[in-house]
Amino acid sequence: MDFELSAAGWAMAIVAALAVGVSKTGFGGIGLIAVFLMADLFGKPSVGILLPMLVIADLSVYPLFRKYASWGPVWKLLPPTLLGCTAGYFLLDRVPDAWARPVIGGIILLMVGLQLFRRFARDWFDRMAHSREAGVTAGVFAGVATMMANAAGPVFQLYLLSRRFEKMELIGVGARFFLLINILKLPFLGGLSFITAGSLVFNAKLVPVILVGVLLGRRLVQAVSQRVFEWLVIVFAIVAGVRLLLF
Repeated sequence: MDFELSAAGWAMAIVAALAVGVSKTGFGGIGLIAVFLMADLFGKPSVGILLPMLVIADLSVYPLFRKYASWGPVWKLLPPTLLGCTAGYFLLDRVPDAWARPVIGGIILLMVGLQLFRRFARDWFDRMAHSREAGVTAGVFAGVATMMANAAGPVFQLYLLSRRFEKMELIGVGARFFLLINILKLPFLGGLSFITAGSLVFNAKLVPVILVGVLLGRRLVQAVSQRVFEWLVIVFAIVAGVRLLLF
């Protein structure tokens, strides 16, 4: 694969790297910007090309937000997420991209709908959100979305919001969850030849931009209130879902 990009191509790659860094500090929907741009540049292999960039951001974010959460919620979500990742792995090589994107977009919008429905049936929603079935469903959806498109951020964050996680706790759990999941994905996408020596060199050139995105996102998340943060997560998720579903 050719990684000698034009000036416009490098501009797209830089914006994608910046979006990766910002998204890891709590604004999961912004990460879909990176998904779109990398897909435009590299097509289906972009799933593997983008993954090491996500791991770099995960490794950078984890120490910054480590004190705000624990591994407990991660272990609960891990089994269904791995099940979803397994399904996503087999689908990735078989399902056309034209099918995968709308399915993931529909999952994200379903999660948004449930989150908004909470305002009309709070007691029922709270019981549902804390049920085992909700955790299993969210984990499977997140696993499929992350393996097929690196698009699990909105699904994961909307589930934690439904559990009434505070802003910093949500980011701390997310830092642990995606660090573990994305590292586990590396050999699988490498086995599909979506990660190569050439793609890793390309990733290395974007490391400084990713780190700038992490620092920018950290300042942004510290500046917004819990209520504003929750609405930003929902708005970014809606935009991401509609973009995947319709375009």
